[in-house]
Amino acid sequence: MAVAMMQTPLQLRLQPRPPAVVAARHRRRLQSGFPPPNPRRGGGWCRCCANADAGKAQAQARRAYPYDEIEPRWQRHWEEHRTFRTPDIGHGLDTSKPKCYILDMFPYPSGAGLHVGHPLGYTATDILSRFKRMQGFNVLHPMGWDAFGLPAEQYAIETGTHPKITTERNINRFRSQLKSLGFSYDWDREISTTEPTYYKWTQWIFLQLLKRGLAYQAEVPVNWCPALGTVLANEEVIDGVSERGGHPVIRKPMRQWMLRITSYADRLLEDLDELDWPESIKEMQRNWIGRSEGAELEFSAVDKEGHDLGANLLVYTTRPDTIFGATYVVLAPEHSLLSSLISEEQRVHVEEYIELTARKSELERTDLQKEKTGVFSGSYAKNPATGEIVPIWVADYVLGSYGTGAIMAVPAHDSRDHEFALKYKLPIIKVVSPLNGNCDSEEAYADDGIMINSSSSSSGLNIDGMLSKDAALKVTEWVEANGFGKKKVNYKLRDWLFARQRYWGEPFPVIYRDDTNEMLPLQENQLPLTLPELDDFTPTGTGEPPLTKATDWVKTVEPLSGKPARRETSTMPQWAGSCWYYLRFMDPQNASMLVDKAKESYWGPVDIYVGGAEHSVLHLLYARFWHKVLYDIGVVSTKEPFKCLINQGLILGEVTKVGDHYVLKDDANIRLNARAYKMSKSRGNVINPDDVVSEYGADSLRLYEMFMGPLRDSKTWSTGGIEGVHRFLGRTWRLVVGTPLPDGSYGVGTTVTDEEPTLDQLRVLHKCIARVTEEIQETRFNTAISAMMEFVNAAYKWDTQPKSVIESFILLLSPFAPHMAEELWFRLGNSRSLAHEQFPEGKSEYLKESKLVLPVQINGKTRGTILVDKECSEDDAFQIAASDEKLSKYLTGKGIRKRIYVPGRILNVIPR
Repeated sequence: MAVAMMQTPLQLRLQPRPPAVVAARHRRRLQSGFPPPNPRRGGGWCRCCANADAGKAQAQARRAYPYDEIEPRWQRHWEEHRTFRTPDIGHGLDTSKPKCYILDMFPYPSGAGLHVGHPLGYTATDILSRFKRMQGFNVLHPMGWDAFGLPAEQYAIETGTHPKITTERNINRFRSQLKSLGFSYDWDREISTTEPTYYKWTQWIFLQLLKRGLAYQAEVPVNWCPALGTVLANEEVIDGVSERGGHPVIRKPMRQWMLRITSYADRLLEDLDELDWPESIKEMQRNWIGRSEGAELEFSAVDKEGHDLGANLLVYTTRPDTIFGATYVVLAPEHSLLSSLISEEQRVHVEEYIELTARKSELERTDLQKEKTGVFSGSYAKNPATGEIVPIWVADYVLGSYGTGAIMAVPAHDSRDHEFALKYKLPIIKVVSPLNGNCDSEEAYADDGIMINSSSSSSGLNIDGMLSKDAALKVTEWVEANGFGKKKVNYKLRDWLFARQRYWGEPFPVIYRDDTNEMLPLQENQLPLTLPELDDFTPTGTGEPPLTKATDWVKTVEPLSGKPARRETSTMPQWAGSCWYYLRFMDPQNASMLVDKAKESYWGPVDIYVGGAEHSVLHLLYARFWHKVLYDIGVVSTKEPFKCLINQGLILGEVTKVGDHYVLKDDANIRLNARAYKMSKSRGNVINPDDVVSEYGADSLRLYEMFMGPLRDSKTWSTGGIEGVHRFLGRTWRLVVGTPLPDGSYGVGTTVTDEEPTLDQLRVLHKCIARVTEEIQETRFNTAISAMMEFVNAAYKWDTQPKSVIESFILLLSPFAPHMAEELWFRLGNSRSLAHEQFPEGKSEYLKESKLVLPVQINGKTRGTILVDKECSEDDAFQIAASDEKLSKYLTGKGIRKRIYVPGRILNVIPR
């Protein structure tokens, strides 16, 4: 029986779930449009649902307090009274008060709904939002949906359901789940990137980029996935296959829209220093931008006899000092001049290599752990410093999108070049000697040092004996003076590929004249250009986007001339809508401008932005780029969009050990190669928050996720842990309401009294207030909960619970467990919600400790301690020590020769 009582929906899948929980799940499925679970029984409930009533009494006996009655009631109250609505400027908002804009990263509403990992960040921002409201701040805490994108389109293709339908259904499910957890979002500001009223302004921003030359079209090699029928970003390709679906990806040149993010590289780099972000995230952005200083050098192409081929190769290097050690040149397989440099003898080999490279992502090609490959082009280049002829090779570790797509290879001083040279038996010439003279002759030496073997009488360049940095400057000056190159700053950051060959995205607001193919932007008064309805949105398989099938929509006319034109059929990437959504939350209903200046000036920037570290580069970098463009054109008043960034950790699936290995607790057949795993549908370790709410209540889930550990750390889910915090909430409930009646219900009154609190009670309370306040401000929510648990433990020892003390504690609890706090607040005689009550403040007079522990020595040796008042006199301290059971044996019957007393520090008694 004890084992049966412990079974929960979160334990092993093969164990029976409590009937009430299963019934609730089946009812939710029917309400969501799913077919009945057992149609053979006439479409009625299945057997486990029929047994729900029988299990109700058992569930009621197990629950620690009536959360299933409390939570729906207060959720209805908040919705009906619009408790968390933030008024607009000019319509009730007191702008003399400080503001706090707290934002969750825009969620994508997937068909799977939430798992318990999602509410981790949402609960944290909700606690902060409720806390700030109670401190008198105007709080903006909105929610919306990043709903365009490839996942919705793929699901639509697989099921034959239009993505608009599945997206709306998914949004409704997400919204319902979020509301069931009691989050204090201002739902009046809800937005979706798929609404024309929203993407009108995404299109408007694109037109501003176009006007300023920051949007352009180019023929670029892209990651083309035939199965998905779209271009993928480098980060969406893993080991040559698509991250979603695992489909093969090839490199293919296509004409694409690009955004010139590189024009903002320096500002994106410099302004990182002003941000209150995790240093690891800032460092990742610095590395992604990858600013480097070096030189662009010119090598002339020649044949094997040294005859000029009429082509000059620009190479970029951060180490121009090593030019005398350049023993070969490497071109990227996609280099624009390569086809003209391939000898007839090598053409077949080079073309085969190019085709092989096209199947690799850039991340694969630059992986330092992978074996270097390449092929000789059949041509040569002349080193401008030495005049010597060196071979031109083709290798995939050089990228056409970085630098010039060509490098001078210095194998003695670069590990990649060294590995390549050894494999293909190319010359290795050392030109840098370590300052200490010690160098491993078998490895590439990549650090600075003293130049050796670095002079040429024919070119007149001599840097022998110079330090590397001085030599680099001299080489750069020499190539500039002789017309062989120039100083150059380079970036790893590449322009943003901003088009996808798919249906479910924002249409580009441009047209092309049929007669001239001239691209023309739409006028701003023609926005939004809405996405046409399509029955067939499957990939064409040719690279042509699905929108080409909307022939009536594609065909249009140029407004000024009336001449035939056609629309752009690619769509914007999913990142577009999430680049600026934080601005629209400030003014979501504005039809005449992206955001009102007064509203943006008051609310911007976002004060606290919470989301996963996986967005450290793409979303955050793109949003910063767009924000800076909007700053330059006067739309926003701040240089940066997000003032403080917090990355929450992951919640990992629950595991258990079987023998010498770990398995999923919910499916012992799934063996793991690590002790903890990120939750995902594919691993079968997803825990549905609906089940947790059904069995323990939303407040228990909120409290447990915050109690698991520091917000920024990853944690492993434990069913036992949530049962613990559920019991704590039950104790809190009974502390105020009293014990249940014989039938399990609770009376309408409380156990609190109107008595004045004692000094000890006030000290316990204000110590809790001070600690909870500090821990919330520092986002140490787990230790804030510990402080409240300590308070409840202490309160249970009191003879009475004064109303003033209990009310203050309930206000402390409310950001964490808002449903219970509201119910208790109401039971204490308060008629309105506590959401905007003042958060308690710890008073210093109650935080000072009145007593201290005093060490007592006998003949100079510490024998024990006593508890005394801080102002305790020497005589009083001695009397307390003499009456102490442990110390009295050293003093009874003995005269005292001397007493040494240092107040607050020590008492030393020397008997005769």
